[in-house]
Amino acid sequence: MALRINLFIGTLNPMLTQLAHGDTAQVSHYTNVFAYTQLCGILCAPLNGLIIDRFKGKQRAPGETEEESNLHSLVLSLFLTALQCLLFSICATIPVLPLQYLTFVLQVFTLSFGVGGNATFVIIVFPICHFGKLNGVVNAVLCVVLLLQFPCIILVNEVLDGDPLYINIALCILCLAPFIHPAYVYIRWRRLANQRRRSAQPPPNDENAFSGDNEDKPQDAPGSS
Repeated sequence: MALRINLFIGTLNPMLTQLAHGDTAQVSHYTNVFAYTQLCGILCAPLNGLIIDRFKGKQRAPGETEEESNLHSLVLSLFLTALQCLLFSICATIPVLPLQYLTFVLQVFTLSFGVGGNATFVIIVFPICHFGKLNGVVNAVLCVVLLLQFPCIILVNEVLDGDPLYINIALCILCLAPFIHPAYVYIRWRRLANQRRRSAQPPPNDENAFSGDNEDKPQDAPGSS
């Protein structure tokens, strides 16, 4: 997700120049619009937290554990983040200049939900005492992944003659991977809920079964032996 956003920003000017057919006035206009939309990230950032808090604020079902409640509250947030990333990547791939207004908006939402959702997931799912270590590991892995943007930019500029279409198509396919996260969290939540329901069911009354067997069993008449 972060790689897709950084590649979009890195190739934004050449892409706008190509879509505007070299019209510098249009390129400057769309660049200014992109800069203004980045300021809207301040308004988008709290939305992800509001979604999570809304689910966490609901009354728990009888016997529902805190782990179940936490996982349930994260499913919609993670799904919306993955969906926004996919829509953003698709819009960035379509070579239509007016569509880039929507691309700029989706980029801001994707960045806000991704950054905030990552920290929220670590805080909710793992003990708070491990937040610093886990956040550092996540950022280290992210930095390593972001190194891939440099060969991608070189590939676009030197091999593809500045046309990022094929790179964008490949990134659209890779943007399907974030859907694995909400799917796994949902499956984990359902598994815990099913285990709780099974453990809450009363065990079968074996004494009645044995007593029924004893009643049906014929008894020997006295003196038959």
